Amino acid sequence: MDSFVFYCNGHPNIRATHKTTLEFTKDESLTPRGDCILGVSSSCNLISFPSELKERIKSPAARILVHLHVGRYSDTIEGCGDSRLELSDEHAIIIRKSDFICSRTLMIKSDKAANDINDRIIKIMKNPSSKMKITIQIMEQQ
Repeated sequence: MDSFVFYCNGHPNIRATHKTTLEFTKDESLTPRGDCILGVSSSCNLISFPSELKERIKSPAARILVHLHVGRYSDTIEGCGDSRLELSDEHAIIIRKSDFICSRTLMIKSDKAANDINDRIIKIMKNPSSKMKITIQIMEQQ
């Protein structure tokens, strides 16, 4: 499996100002406190990721690319896999700049968090009728 695609929706309370994490959630609602969230009503969660994808993410050699597409705008986040990743949360998918790992963590040591995402994408995702396509691509580190 070279890539995996899922979708999430916009919400008026999306702020995307967090400096160390970025999150997609299956929850339909969002309070202004959720400053790391970039999309709600996610079409999948970490538990529903295909087992082959999970195995590749857990490889210490995994380089993970997360491509965000909204309308004509896109952005890419790069981070690392880790054998300690649980990939078992039912609600949240979190990208982290740090190396902290919990059941909600997709990848660690990312080069971007919520506040680093293209401002045009963030603005569009404040509209509840917006839909974001997220593509996860796994590469092996050289």
